[in-house]
Amino acid sequence: MLGELEPLFVLCHGMLQLAQLLVSGYLKSSISTIERRYGFSSQKSGILASFNEVGNIVLIVFVSFFGSRVHRPRFIGGGALVVSLAALIMAMPHFISGPYQYTDHISESKDDDSGLCQLESSFQSTLSNHSCTQQESHSQQGVFPLLLLGQLLLGIGGVPIQPFGISYIDDYASKRNSPLYLGILLAVTSIGPAFGFMMGSFMLRFYVDIDKMSKDQIGLERGDPRWVGAWWLGFLVAASFLFLTSLPYLFFPRQMPKEENGGDVTEPRAEEEKKPLPDPVQELTLTQFLKSFPRIALRTLRNPIYLLVVLAQVHLAAMVAGLATFMAKFIERQFTQTASFSNMMIGGVSIPLAVLGIVLGGALMRRLSMSTRGSALMCTAAILMCMLTALPLLLLGCSTQSVTGVYPTTQNGSLGCKAGCSCPTETFNPVCGSDGVEFISPCHAGCMTKVQDNNTIKVLNYTNCGCINGSHALPGTCGSNCEHLLLPFMVLSALTCFIASFSQTPSYMMILRTVRTEDKSFAVGVQYMLFRMLAFLPAPVLYGIAIDTTCILWGKKCGRNTSCHYYNMDLFRQRFLGLQVLFVCGAFICFLLSLLILRHRAGQQGQQAGQRYTVVNGVKSPDNNTASKELQRMPT
Repeated sequence: MLGELEPLFVLCHGMLQLAQLLVSGYLKSSISTIERRYGFSSQKSGILASFNEVGNIVLIVFVSFFGSRVHRPRFIGGGALVVSLAALIMAMPHFISGPYQYTDHISESKDDDSGLCQLESSFQSTLSNHSCTQQESHSQQGVFPLLLLGQLLLGIGGVPIQPFGISYIDDYASKRNSPLYLGILLAVTSIGPAFGFMMGSFMLRFYVDIDKMSKDQIGLERGDPRWVGAWWLGFLVAASFLFLTSLPYLFFPRQMPKEENGGDVTEPRAEEEKKPLPDPVQELTLTQFLKSFPRIALRTLRNPIYLLVVLAQVHLAAMVAGLATFMAKFIERQFTQTASFSNMMIGGVSIPLAVLGIVLGGALMRRLSMSTRGSALMCTAAILMCMLTALPLLLLGCSTQSVTGVYPTTQNGSLGCKAGCSCPTETFNPVCGSDGVEFISPCHAGCMTKVQDNNTIKVLNYTNCGCINGSHALPGTCGSNCEHLLLPFMVLSALTCFIASFSQTPSYMMILRTVRTEDKSFAVGVQYMLFRMLAFLPAPVLYGIAIDTTCILWGKKCGRNTSCHYYNMDLFRQRFLGLQVLFVCGAFICFLLSLLILRHRAGQQGQQAGQRYTVVNGVKSPDNNTASKELQRMPT
């Protein structure tokens, strides 16, 4: 049984990492839906998406110190329970905020004329102010802090899971099996977010209040801009999965018998003889560790190759963090797709191709037995090709659809023809006229009547519309009319992810080969800390701010801005994808500089090796042994 502990631990840890990444991937797949449900701006959504890094940054530096001093399986299990609690907290706003009330909410009464043109409706402003006071409850105001708390706990609980799990496996697995086990965990780490997006695609097909009303009471279609899916449901599933996968860690021992190269368990005496040299980090006190960390970090950062490669990875990580958070929203808005379909494109196409690129990059590196300089060349070439495939994406997109009174903007800033109707200023219920003109509501289109389904409360058609040639309109947006560009966009976007991922394995190997042996654990720790501080934390916020600057009509509730209703799609595409091109160019420059430095070093060391001579019978000749030794010292 003891001989089966290592594979069993790998199985348990793979399931746990999958569950942990399921939560973070699912949040990113639901971020635009949460934004619509609670009226967040994209900047606010970006803060929410990156907030888990706060707890992670604060505690990640201590992982290197604690190492094997603690009962690692129990710490992993405890962290998983905290992440499970975080997922439950993330779902809690749904249960404390009441039913979803969208503008022009359809009642079950067939005689309800809300949202239609009312020639004499001065009383509506009073009602709307009263309902506004009702909605501004303490529970609604506490939604964002509650989500931030969940994200903070998610980051704190996730700190010990991957580092302790990998070190625990590496300490007790045989040299033959360790790469296999770590490769399995790396694969799970890569596909975890894909499962999160696919689960998001499935859950967002259901209406947000599916637990509070029957299907016949839902008055919206999935294609309606006001549709909100059951974003909370996936967090409950992930929390349950995390709780179940955390339980086995309470029963794993602090130390396991070490496998032999054949996979069998060594005897205790033999294990002591084969025990590796002690890690110098583990011999330090906490005070000594904290004092030495800045010094060693600075020494590591003075290594130009290490610094350039880490900066290149930071650029790529920032690009990935922004795209993972807002790419689904971009596809949804740019090509008039549902949130469910957009998440399926990311989870089913882009992420799997990125994983395939990582695997093929590692295989190619092993096949060619690449040196450090070869790795730098491979990274530079991959990012150069990535730039060539990313630039055309700026041209593949849709212009802003024509919306009366919104775009193109009118000189007086009004919302266009209203046929004498008194329309609420906060209304948003887009309709597409029979003449192809879009209005922000049936009231603004001058529609007097509506046709509802006999079995449900869904509106089928609006009629007697004074502002529309043909006098009728269909509920929902007219769309951007460029859905045909979605396929080439997804092909180029997935190809960009595939090519860029080729650089991941060689860039990691460059880091490990260019730092001192005794500094490797610190170097990796500094690397992940810089990732979080310079990429994962600020990038979603930066992308969110860029998206908000393209908004041309903000939603209103109680006199305050909520989420954006309409964007200038040309600016949206240029700024969103422009940031992607900017980060790719930054990574290319860093990899190119590292390649030039390595080539310069190789040339210098080659000259030094060639200048060594010995004198044989009064004749100068190269000392082959000395030259050979010098060449062996050159960076590989």
